[in-house]
Amino acid sequence: MLTNPGSDRVRSVRGLSRRPVRRRTGRLLVEGPQGVREAVRFAPHDVVDLYVTAEAADRYADVVHDAREAGRFVHEVSEEVLAAMCDAEHPQGMAAVVGWQPAGLDDVLAAGPRTLVFLTNVRDPGNLGTVVRGADAAGADAVLVSGSSVDVTAPKVVRSTVGSLFHVPVVTGLDVPTTLARLHEAGVSTYAADGSGSASVDEVDRTRPHAWVMGNEAWGLPDELLRACDEVVRVPIYGHAESLNLAMAATLCLYASTRA
Repeated sequence: MLTNPGSDRVRSVRGLSRRPVRRRTGRLLVEGPQGVREAVRFAPHDVVDLYVTAEAADRYADVVHDAREAGRFVHEVSEEVLAAMCDAEHPQGMAAVVGWQPAGLDDVLAAGPRTLVFLTNVRDPGNLGTVVRGADAAGADAVLVSGSSVDVTAPKVVRSTVGSLFHVPVVTGLDVPTTLARLHEAGVSTYAADGSGSASVDEVDRTRPHAWVMGNEAWGLPDELLRACDEVVRVPIYGHAESLNLAMAATLCLYASTRA
C-alpha cells in the first residue's frame, strides 16, 4: 500500500492538475469510480495506473478486476495519499492516470457526421463537461471545442463528463471562423443557438448533417458569429425563466436532433 502523501509518485500524479504537465505528458487524471470504470471499459490500453483505497477496491471490485485483466497497474493507497493526488474533495476512493489525445477534425468530418455541437468561448468547466456528457447521451457524433474555451482535460471538466470523455470524440483548440468554413465545406449546416433566433429548435431541419453552435455562458454568441451561421435558432422558454444554462440548452438542442 502507498502511504506517503509526500512521495514523488504522489507529486507526479498531483501535477496533472496543471495544464502544462497534462500537455507535456499527454495524460490526465480521472477521479471517481464511474469515470475510472468508463476509462477501463472503453480505453483500457490508455489507462496507465489505477489508484484505489482498500474500501473502494471491495466496493468496486469489478473495476479493479477489469483493470487487472487488461494488464493495467493497480495500486492500493491510503485515504491520505488519494486525497493528496486528487483535485476533487471527495474522489470516492478511486482515481486513474489515463493517456488521452483529442480527436482530429479531419477524421470527424471524414466519418460523415450527422449531429455535432461546437462550443465557442465556453469558460465554465462544469458546463463543458456536462455538454460532453449530454452529447454522449444524445448520440452526437462529436464535440468541437474552440481554442478560447476551457481546457477539456482540466480535472473539473473530466469529472463533469462522468466518463463520457471516453465515449464521444472531442476536438479541441479550434479556430472558430476556420471551423465554421470547414463545416460548410463538408456540407454540415450550422445552427447558432441564441435567444434572438426566429425559429425554434423544432422548426429547423435536423434531418440533414448539422452542428449546434453554442456561445459563452455570460454573453452568448457575437453578432459576426451569428451572421456566419446558416440559421439562428432559439430554445423556447414557456415560463418566466430569463434564460437557460448553457449545458441545459445544448442538451435540449441535441435531443431535438435525436428526435428528428
